[in-house]
Amino acid sequence: MSGRPGPAGPMARIVKSVDFERVLRMRSRAATVHFAVHHLVDSPVLATGGAGKLSTILVSSGASPVDDSSMGGVPVGLSWVGAVVPKRHAKRAVTRSLLKRQIYAAAERYRGRLAPGLWIVRLRSPFDRAQFPSAASDALRRGARVELEALLDAASVGADA
Repeated sequence: MSGRPGPAGPMARIVKSVDFERVLRMRSRAATVHFAVHHLVDSPVLATGGAGKLSTILVSSGASPVDDSSMGGVPVGLSWVGAVVPKRHAKRAVTRSLLKRQIYAAAERYRGRLAPGLWIVRLRSPFDRAQFPSAASDALRRGARVELEALLDAASVGADA
C-alpha cells in the first residue's frame, strides 16, 4: 500500500499535529453526548523545503528528500480522518484504543457519504464507568458504535446542505 488514499483504498488518516490544530479550530459540525465531529474543506499540509529540513548539512540540489511528504501533490477530493481521545475522558489505554478503532471503523463505513476534506472525531465527555465497568467491553463497543453512527449521519447530512 502506498500510504496515499485511492478510490478503492481505505480512508487516509490525519497524522500531523498542524492538521489537527487547523481542523479543531473549526466549529463542530455535529455532536452527540460523548463525541463531536469537526470538518475542514482542505487537504493535509505538505512539508515544505525551508523550515522542515532534517539536517544542517548542505545537500546538493540533485538529492532526493529523506521523507516523501514533499514529493508530489496531495490528491484533491479525498477525505482524511483523525481521532482525538484525551486521557482525561478515557483514563485506560485499552479504552482509548477501543474508541479510536471504533472511530476509524465508523469513518470508513461513512467514507462515501462524507464530504472531501479533513475530518476529526473528538471524544468530548467520558463514558460512565458505572454503566461500562470494563475498559473494553462489548457494551462499550456497541454504545460507541451506535453513537458514532448517529454522529456521522448528522455530519453527512450537514455536508450535503
